Amino acid sequence: MSPYRHVISPSTAELPRPALREMVRLMRALYNLGNLPAYRELVLPQLPQVARFDPGHDAVMMGYDFHLTDQGPRLIEVNTNAGGGLLAYQAQFGSKSGEHTDLDRLQRGFLASFSEELARHGRSGLQRVAIIDEAPQEQFLYQEMLTYAALLQQQGIDAAVVDPGELQADAGGVTLQGQPVDLVYNRHCDFYLDSEAMAGLRAAYLAGSVCLTPNPFVYGLLADKRRMILWSDADALAELGLPARVRELLLRTVPRSRLLAEVDAEQTWQQRKKLAFKPVTRFGSRGVLLGRKISRKRFDELAPDETLVQQLVPPSEVIAEDGEVMKADFRLFAYRNRLLGVAARLYQGQVTNMRTPGGGYAPVRIV
Repeated sequence: MSPYRHVISPSTAELPRPALREMVRLMRALYNLGNLPAYRELVLPQLPQVARFDPGHDAVMMGYDFHLTDQGPRLIEVNTNAGGGLLAYQAQFGSKSGEHTDLDRLQRGFLASFSEELARHGRSGLQRVAIIDEAPQEQFLYQEMLTYAALLQQQGIDAAVVDPGELQADAGGVTLQGQPVDLVYNRHCDFYLDSEAMAGLRAAYLAGSVCLTPNPFVYGLLADKRRMILWSDADALAELGLPARVRELLLRTVPRSRLLAEVDAEQTWQQRKKLAFKPVTRFGSRGVLLGRKISRKRFDELAPDETLVQQLVPPSEVIAEDGEVMKADFRLFAYRNRLLGVAARLYQGQVTNMRTPGGGYAPVRIV
């Protein structure tokens, strides 16, 4: 049996309404920040060349992950290829509503963003979508990707889940089995299209011959973990000319973050129990090390230019139906500055996972 079988939790996670409002405010503040000319002028020179190209559109499914504290929510990470949206809806509505109710809700929110993305790319009449990931049949969320394809097909849109190697792609465009692809929904974790497998898609993207969503431009502006260094730097935020209320929101909700190369290593080691160490090039919680667990040997092996040192924000706790204490994190799903939904993930262990019996995506009760 798969170790990832614990997907939908029978327990409910409570989210205070003021915390939800703060989370939504931050999501919208970051969206606005990503569109601020002064912010782009500061960030774009730090990005690889492929991420400096502005395709003119956004990302169909952004994810903003939070931990709750007694002082309010704290941002843990931003994702441009956030998975789990369908599982979150199933957790929230599956026991209360029929299947079609869930699908209708997704159609109104998530699916509508596909056509809007294509329109912002400069075309209309979405006909064919390729949902891509590396060896998708081996991915934990493969069934979810298949369901998204089925939803698109219900709208009269041809859709398939494929490995990027199955695409025929170059600067002239993208085809799948000889048929032109209008939009590629990118669930692949090669965010900057660096790998050989993504080379053709990269050429098509830079030529503007396909709508790739999400894309390196949005990832570089908002989801590269290094951006949290700026968002938690009072002086840098002041230089951007942001209103005081926006600066205060960012400094309040974004844990202080720095590159290991930019801090005193010995002092950081002494303070490690209050810190988390995150590889900037990894997706989600992969490779995250909690300071209280790290050995000196492992600490000394960290790549200074590739490791984010972040103030540790422990997750809140939920008492599960069986009495077990679960850790919880919360994810906002969004398109542009529009909230699509909110999810909770319950787990035990150091970082979010889908291995805990009784854990997984849980319904959220706003209190």
